[in-house]
Amino acid sequence: MTPIRRRVVQAVLYEVVAIIGVGPVLGLLFDKPLASSLGLAALLSTIALTWNYVFNAIFEAWESRQTSRTRTPIRRILHGLGFEGGLVFLLVPVMAWGLDTTLLAAFLANLGLMAFFFVYAIAFTWAFDTIFGPPASAAGGKS
Repeated sequence: MTPIRRRVVQAVLYEVVAIIGVGPVLGLLFDKPLASSLGLAALLSTIALTWNYVFNAIFEAWESRQTSRTRTPIRRILHGLGFEGGLVFLLVPVMAWGLDTTLLAAFLANLGLMAFFFVYAIAFTWAFDTIFGPPASAAGGKS
C-alpha cells in the first residue's frame, strides 16, 4: 500500500470505528436516540479531522519561521497542548448543543472522550499495523 493510501485508509477506518463506538455511548450517557448520538459523533469526528489539518498547517507554518526547527520535547508538548486545547474549545459547545446539556457536562464528557481516545489511538494503531503491516518508516523500508 502506498504511504498516501495507507494514511487515508487508516484515517477513515479510525474515524468510522470511533463513531460506531462513541455514538452509542454518548446516547446511553445522555439518554439520546442512537441516530442522534451517531450523527453527533460523526459531526465531532469531522470537526476533529478538520482541526487536525488546520492546526498542523498553522503549527508547521510557525515552525518553519523559527531559528531552530528541531522538534524538541517542549515543542512536542506545546504542539499537543495546542491541538488538544483547540479541540476542546471547538468540541465542547457542539457537544453541549448536540446533547442538550450544559457546557460543564459537555466539558466533563469531553475529558472522558480524551481519555478514551488516548487508549483507542494506541490500540487502533497497533491493530492496524498488525493487520496491514507497519509503515515503511517503521519497517526498515518494508511496508
